[in-house]
Amino acid sequence: MYAPERQQEILRLARESGRVDVLSLAEEFQVTAETVRRDLKALDRAGLVRRVHGGAIPAGRLDFEPDLAERDAVAADEKQRIARAALAELPGGEGGPGGSGGSGSVILDAGTTAARLAAEIPLEAELTVVTHGLPVAARLADHPGLTLHLVGGRIRHRTRAAVDDWALRAYREINADVLFLATNGFSLDGGLTTPDLAEAAVKRTLIAAARRVVLLADSAKFGQQHFARFGELSDVDLLITDTGLSPDDALAIERAGTEVVRA
Repeated sequence: MYAPERQQEILRLARESGRVDVLSLAEEFQVTAETVRRDLKALDRAGLVRRVHGGAIPAGRLDFEPDLAERDAVAADEKQRIARAALAELPGGEGGPGGSGGSGSVILDAGTTAARLAAEIPLEAELTVVTHGLPVAARLADHPGLTLHLVGGRIRHRTRAAVDDWALRAYREINADVLFLATNGFSLDGGLTTPDLAEAAVKRTLIAAARRVVLLADSAKFGQQHFARFGELSDVDLLITDTGLSPDDALAIERAGTEVVRA
């Protein structure tokens, strides 16, 4: 396969999946990683993709926000493993803050992985849960042991999340044990980012409203930077991600002060 043909196929894959990574492309096309990097560099110069850590995303994706169904279908297996690993961080959960047999308070951010975590919470769990995500609340509404608080505000159709002043005021009034935080992108240099300023403002308030911050983010988000920055990785106590995050990157994050679990 000639370079232009390979680059056209790389572009197609990037547009279909939202991201391509160097090692997978090298294996698929049976070329070296350096050859793939040259292809990505050529596509980047042409304005067709943007380079991110370990690969590339289609041009324009940095500030493009897919809808909820599309995001939920991306990295579905990884998100499920992350959600199951996050159960251990529930207050009173096995291995979680507070030991076994107790109860506590959590904030569940709006996001597809957070919604998967909500679906994994046992019916017998005894917790106080606060969320501004409609899909998260819907999955917990029938749990008899939960005290569920749904924070209101303007609902963003793309994320089904409440934003703006009403949501911000509500979160400023609470102090939760654990926040399960979502993000569109995270990196050591770029921090925690999302495309929308209103969503970023809520997330910034969430971080201040919890004693412990657990970031739920699949590895494809590592290295991505979006328009609105709402925090630093140093704001996160624990990152739960998948094994797509390399051991070297996990070590670098841990050296910066954030514990990492690769589920």
